[in-house]
Amino acid sequence: MTAQDIEAPIHPGQHLAEFIEESGISQYRLAHDISVPPRRINEIVQGKRAITADTALRLGRYFRTSPEFWMNLQDHFELEQARQSLGPRLEQEVHPRVA
Repeated sequence: MTAQDIEAPIHPGQHLAEFIEESGISQYRLAHDISVPPRRINEIVQGKRAITADTALRLGRYFRTSPEFWMNLQDHFELEQARQSLGPRLEQEVHPRVA
């Protein structure tokens, strides 16, 4: 398997964009309703910014989801990025502890 065969992980902003679209609201409206700067929402949707705990709490309340849902999306994205970045080096550089 080559690097080209591996799909890029999905940024949580793509999921947020879907929630926004399905709700029929604008990014600006969401930002206003959850009391954050519009730029924050825009940067998350564009994949330029991570979802923080603060934002996860706000999105969870607004969309009636758990904040953990949003944090799990972010955590999964970051783990997949790291996994792809480390690749086979992980097996070469980290030697599991022998019991």
